[in-house]
Amino acid sequence: MDGIILVNKPKGMTSHDVVNKLRKILHTKKVGHCGTLDPDASGVLVVCINKATKVLQFLTSENKEYITTLNLGTSTDTYDASGVVLEIKEYQSIDNDKIINCIKSFVGEQVQKPPMYSAIKVNGKKLYEYARAGEAVEIPERTINIDYIDVLEIKNNLIKFKVGCSKGTYIRSLCFDIAAALGYPGHMQELVRTKSGKFSLSECYTLEQIADGQYNCLNLETALSDYQWLEVEDENIVYHGKKIKSDMNEQVVIVNKDKKVLAMYGPDGKGYLKNIRGLW
Repeated sequence: MDGIILVNKPKGMTSHDVVNKLRKILHTKKVGHCGTLDPDASGVLVVCINKATKVLQFLTSENKEYITTLNLGTSTDTYDASGVVLEIKEYQSIDNDKIINCIKSFVGEQVQKPPMYSAIKVNGKKLYEYARAGEAVEIPERTINIDYIDVLEIKNNLIKFKVGCSKGTYIRSLCFDIAAALGYPGHMQELVRTKSGKFSLSECYTLEQIADGQYNCLNLETALSDYQWLEVEDENIVYHGKKIKSDMNEQVVIVNKDKKVLAMYGPDGKGYLKNIRGLW
Protein backbone atom coordinates (compact mmCIF):
# COMPACT_ATOMS: atom_id res chain seq x y z
CA MET A 1 0.00 0.00 0.00
CA ASP A 2 1.37 3.37 -1.08
CA GLY A 3 -0.81 6.41 -0.66
CA ILE A 4 -2.49 8.97 1.57
CA ILE A 5 -5.20 8.26 4.13
CA LEU A 6 -7.25 11.14 5.53
CA VAL A 7 -7.84 10.48 9.22
CA ASN A 8 -10.35 12.11 11.56
CA LYS A 9 -8.08 12.28 14.59
CA PRO A 10 -9.99 11.79 17.84
CA LYS A 11 -9.50 13.92 20.93
CA GLY A 12 -7.20 12.47 23.55
CA MET A 13 -4.57 11.15 21.14
CA THR A 14 -1.40 12.77 19.88
CA SER A 15 -0.74 12.79 16.14
CA HIS A 16 2.09 10.34 16.81
CA ASP A 17 -0.36 8.04 18.64
CA VAL A 18 -2.43 7.94 15.45
CA VAL A 19 0.66 7.06 13.40
CA ASN A 20 1.53 4.21 15.78
CA LYS A 21 -2.04 2.93 15.66
CA LEU A 22 -2.01 2.92 11.86
CA ARG A 23 1.33 1.11 11.76
CA LYS A 24 -0.31 -1.76 13.61
CA ILE A 25 -3.54 -1.69 11.61
CA LEU A 26 -1.77 -1.52 8.23
CA HIS A 27 1.19 -3.73 9.21
CA THR A 28 3.84 -1.30 8.03
CA LYS A 29 6.43 0.89 9.73
CA LYS A 30 6.53 3.56 7.01
CA VAL A 31 3.78 5.90 8.18
CA GLY A 32 4.04 9.67 8.67
CA HIS A 33 1.66 12.57 9.21
CA CYS A 34 1.43 16.14 7.92
CA GLY A 35 0.74 18.99 10.34
CA THR A 36 0.61 18.05 14.01
CA LEU A 37 -2.69 18.32 15.88
CA ASP A 38 -2.68 18.86 19.65
CA PRO A 39 -3.96 15.93 21.77
CA ASP A 40 -7.09 17.91 22.75
CA ALA A 41 -7.89 18.69 19.10
CA SER A 42 -9.71 16.53 16.59
CA GLY A 43 -10.17 16.59 12.85
CA VAL A 44 -8.22 16.32 9.62
CA LEU A 45 -4.86 14.57 9.87
CA VAL A 46 -3.19 13.76 6.55
CA VAL A 47 -1.28 10.48 6.85
CA CYS A 48 1.15 9.12 4.24
CA ILE A 49 1.83 5.40 3.88
CA ASN A 50 5.00 3.70 2.58
CA LYS A 51 6.34 5.39 -0.61
CA ALA A 52 3.88 8.24 -0.14
CA THR A 53 5.90 9.39 2.90
CA LYS A 54 8.21 11.00 0.34
CA VAL A 55 5.59 13.71 -0.27
CA LEU A 56 5.18 14.68 3.40
CA GLN A 57 7.20 17.88 2.96
CA PHE A 58 5.03 18.95 0.01
CA LEU A 59 1.72 18.54 1.83
CA THR A 60 2.58 20.50 5.00
CA SER A 61 2.74 23.99 3.50
CA GLU A 62 -0.97 24.22 2.88
CA ASN A 63 -3.45 26.53 4.60
CA LYS A 64 -5.70 25.16 7.30
CA GLU A 65 -9.27 25.71 8.51
CA TYR A 66 -10.50 25.20 12.07
CA ILE A 67 -13.63 25.52 14.13
CA THR A 68 -12.79 26.54 17.67
CA THR A 69 -14.52 27.69 20.85
CA LEU A 70 -13.04 30.53 22.88
CA ASN A 71 -13.75 30.57 26.61
CA LEU A 72 -13.72 34.13 27.97
CA GLY A 73 -12.90 34.66 31.64
CA THR A 74 -10.27 32.01 32.36
CA SER A 75 -6.68 31.75 31.13
CA THR A 76 -4.37 28.72 31.37
CA ASP A 77 -0.64 28.19 30.99
CA THR A 78 -1.15 26.09 27.85
CA TYR A 79 -3.80 28.44 26.36
CA ASP A 80 -6.20 25.48 26.18
CA ALA A 81 -8.55 23.57 28.49
CA SER A 82 -5.91 21.06 29.59
CA GLY A 83 -3.66 23.62 31.26
CA VAL A 84 -3.29 25.00 34.77
CA VAL A 85 -5.59 27.96 35.44
CA LEU A 86 -3.63 31.20 35.75
CA GLU A 87 -6.31 33.89 35.94
CA ILE A 88 -10.07 34.12 36.38
CA LYS A 89 -12.20 37.17 35.72
CA GLU A 90 -15.96 37.10 36.07
CA TYR A 91 -17.54 37.50 32.67
CA GLN A 92 -19.77 40.50 32.11
CA SER A 93 -21.92 40.40 28.98
CA ILE A 94 -20.40 42.04 25.88
CA ASP A 95 -22.47 43.29 22.95
CA ASN A 96 -22.40 40.73 20.13
CA ASP A 97 -21.48 43.31 17.50
CA LYS A 98 -18.47 44.37 19.58
CA ILE A 99 -17.32 40.74 19.85
CA ILE A 100 -17.76 40.13 16.13
CA ASN A 101 -15.97 43.35 15.14
CA CYS A 102 -13.10 42.55 17.48
CA ILE A 103 -12.69 39.04 16.09
CA LYS A 104 -12.93 40.27 12.49
CA SER A 105 -10.11 42.73 13.20
CA PHE A 106 -7.72 39.77 13.42
CA VAL A 107 -8.11 39.00 9.71
CA GLY A 108 -4.91 39.62 7.75
CA GLU A 109 -1.17 39.31 8.18
CA GLN A 110 0.15 39.72 11.69
CA VAL A 111 2.88 38.74 14.11
CA GLN A 112 1.90 36.01 16.55
CA LYS A 113 3.63 34.71 19.67
CA PRO A 114 3.17 30.91 19.99
CA PRO A 115 2.22 29.34 23.33
CA MET A 116 5.03 28.41 25.70
CA TYR A 117 3.64 24.89 25.68
CA SER A 118 4.42 24.16 22.02
CA ALA A 119 6.90 22.06 20.06
CA ILE A 120 8.75 25.02 18.54
CA LYS A 121 12.48 24.62 19.10
CA VAL A 122 14.76 27.27 20.59
CA ASN A 123 18.46 26.38 20.70
CA GLY A 124 17.63 22.78 19.87
CA LYS A 125 15.14 22.40 22.71
CA LYS A 126 11.34 22.44 22.47
CA LEU A 127 9.49 25.28 24.20
CA TYR A 128 7.37 22.92 26.30
CA GLU A 129 10.57 21.34 27.64
CA TYR A 130 11.67 24.76 28.92
CA ALA A 131 8.18 25.28 30.38
CA ARG A 132 8.13 21.95 32.21
CA ALA A 133 11.60 22.61 33.60
CA GLY A 134 10.56 26.08 34.79
CA GLU A 135 13.24 27.71 32.62
CA ALA A 136 12.74 31.15 31.12
CA VAL A 137 13.32 31.54 27.38
CA GLU A 138 12.45 34.10 24.73
CA ILE A 139 9.51 32.89 22.66
CA PRO A 140 10.18 33.60 18.96
CA GLU A 141 7.39 35.47 17.22
CA ARG A 142 6.29 34.49 13.71
CA THR A 143 4.40 36.12 10.88
CA ILE A 144 1.09 34.39 10.13
CA ASN A 145 -1.96 35.19 8.06
CA ILE A 146 -5.62 34.89 9.00
CA ASP A 147 -7.53 34.52 5.74
CA TYR A 148 -11.03 34.70 7.23
CA ILE A 149 -12.96 34.38 10.49
CA ASP A 150 -16.67 33.62 10.72
CA VAL A 151 -18.38 33.81 14.10
CA LEU A 152 -20.74 30.83 14.35
CA GLU A 153 -22.22 31.18 17.84
CA ILE A 154 -22.01 33.42 20.90
CA LYS A 155 -23.38 31.82 24.05
CA ASN A 156 -22.59 33.75 27.23
CA ASN A 157 -18.77 33.61 27.59
CA LEU A 158 -18.32 30.95 24.88
CA ILE A 159 -17.59 32.12 21.33
CA LYS A 160 -17.52 29.58 18.54
CA PHE A 161 -15.90 30.62 15.26
CA LYS A 162 -14.41 29.23 12.05
CA VAL A 163 -10.98 30.44 10.95
CA GLY A 164 -8.92 29.94 7.82
CA CYS A 165 -5.23 30.53 8.33
CA SER A 166 -1.69 29.98 7.12
CA LYS A 167 0.60 27.14 8.14
CA GLY A 168 2.17 27.74 11.55
CA THR A 169 -0.78 29.59 13.07
CA TYR A 170 -1.56 28.64 16.66
CA ILE A 171 -5.32 28.84 17.26
CA ARG A 172 -4.59 28.70 21.01
CA SER A 173 -2.62 31.94 20.69
CA LEU A 174 -5.33 33.46 18.52
CA CYS A 175 -7.94 32.71 21.20
CA PHE A 176 -5.67 34.15 23.90
CA ASP A 177 -5.09 37.33 21.87
CA ILE A 178 -8.79 37.81 21.01
CA ALA A 179 -9.71 37.43 24.69
CA ALA A 180 -7.09 40.02 25.65
CA ALA A 181 -8.45 42.42 23.03
CA LEU A 182 -11.89 42.00 24.62
CA GLY A 183 -10.44 42.74 28.05
CA TYR A 184 -10.51 39.21 29.45
CA PRO A 185 -8.25 36.29 30.19
CA GLY A 186 -9.25 33.42 27.92
CA HIS A 187 -8.35 30.04 26.50
CA MET A 188 -9.22 27.73 23.62
CA GLN A 189 -11.85 25.31 24.90
CA GLU A 190 -12.29 23.14 21.81
CA LEU A 191 -10.63 22.74 18.42
CA VAL A 192 -11.55 20.82 15.27
CA ARG A 193 -9.46 21.01 12.11
CA THR A 194 -11.98 21.00 9.27
CA LYS A 195 -9.54 21.45 6.38
CA SER A 196 -5.86 20.83 5.69
CA GLY A 197 -5.01 22.24 2.30
CA LYS A 198 -7.38 20.68 -0.23
CA PHE A 199 -8.52 17.94 2.16
CA SER A 200 -11.67 18.36 4.27
CA LEU A 201 -13.16 16.65 7.31
CA SER A 202 -15.97 15.13 5.22
CA GLU A 203 -13.36 13.04 3.38
CA CYS A 204 -11.79 11.65 6.56
CA TYR A 205 -12.10 8.23 8.17
CA THR A 206 -12.08 7.29 11.83
CA LEU A 207 -9.50 4.84 13.15
CA GLU A 208 -12.34 2.37 13.67
CA GLN A 209 -13.38 2.61 10.03
CA ILE A 210 -9.80 2.13 8.89
CA ALA A 211 -9.39 -0.91 11.16
CA ASP A 212 -12.54 -2.37 9.56
CA GLY A 213 -11.17 -1.71 6.06
CA GLN A 214 -13.79 0.95 5.34
CA TYR A 215 -11.58 3.63 3.79
CA ASN A 216 -10.02 4.84 0.54
CA CYS A 217 -6.32 5.46 -0.02
CA LEU A 218 -5.49 8.45 -2.24
CA ASN A 219 -2.69 8.17 -4.78
CA LEU A 220 0.09 10.72 -5.29
CA GLU A 221 -1.56 12.11 -8.41
CA THR A 222 -4.67 13.07 -6.43
CA ALA A 223 -2.72 14.39 -3.43
CA LEU A 224 -0.51 16.63 -5.59
CA SER A 225 -3.19 17.80 -8.03
CA ASP A 226 -3.05 21.40 -6.79
CA TYR A 227 0.55 21.79 -7.99
CA GLN A 228 1.56 22.71 -11.54
CA TRP A 229 2.42 19.59 -13.54
CA LEU A 230 5.10 19.23 -16.21
CA GLU A 231 5.11 16.18 -18.47
CA VAL A 232 8.39 14.69 -19.70
CA GLU A 233 8.81 12.21 -22.53
CA ASP A 234 12.07 10.73 -21.30
CA GLU A 235 11.72 9.51 -17.72
CA ASN A 236 15.48 8.89 -17.48
CA ILE A 237 15.97 12.65 -17.21
CA VAL A 238 14.24 12.47 -13.84
CA TYR A 239 15.74 9.16 -12.69
CA HIS A 240 19.23 10.57 -13.26
CA GLY A 241 18.40 13.83 -11.49
CA LYS A 242 19.05 16.01 -14.54
CA LYS A 243 17.81 19.59 -14.75
CA ILE A 244 14.95 20.63 -17.05
CA LYS A 245 15.04 23.93 -18.94
CA SER A 246 11.96 25.94 -17.95
CA ASP A 247 10.91 29.47 -17.01
CA MET A 248 8.49 28.12 -14.35
CA ASN A 249 9.26 29.84 -11.06
CA GLU A 250 7.64 27.51 -8.53
CA GLN A 251 7.71 23.91 -7.33
CA VAL A 252 6.43 21.62 -10.07
CA VAL A 253 5.26 17.99 -10.15
CA ILE A 254 7.03 16.08 -12.92
CA VAL A 255 4.91 13.36 -14.53
CA ASN A 256 5.43 10.86 -17.36
CA LYS A 257 3.29 10.43 -20.49
CA ASP A 258 0.82 8.33 -18.46
CA LYS A 259 0.45 11.19 -15.96
CA LYS A 260 2.18 9.21 -13.24
CA VAL A 261 4.08 11.28 -10.67
CA LEU A 262 7.86 10.96 -10.95
CA ALA A 263 9.36 13.76 -8.88
CA MET A 264 9.07 17.24 -7.45
CA TYR A 265 11.22 19.87 -9.13
CA GLY A 266 11.88 23.52 -8.28
CA PRO A 267 13.55 26.55 -9.92
CA ASP A 268 17.33 26.91 -9.62
CA GLY A 269 17.25 30.64 -10.43
CA LYS A 270 19.13 30.11 -13.69
CA GLY A 271 16.31 29.18 -16.05
CA TYR A 272 16.15 25.53 -15.09
CA LEU A 273 14.15 23.26 -12.79
CA LYS A 274 16.17 21.02 -10.50
CA ASN A 275 15.19 17.78 -8.79
CA ILE A 276 14.03 18.31 -5.20
CA ARG A 277 12.74 14.82 -4.46
CA GLY A 278 12.22 11.68 -6.48
CA LEU A 279 8.71 10.25 -5.93
CA TRP A 280 8.75 7.08 -8.00
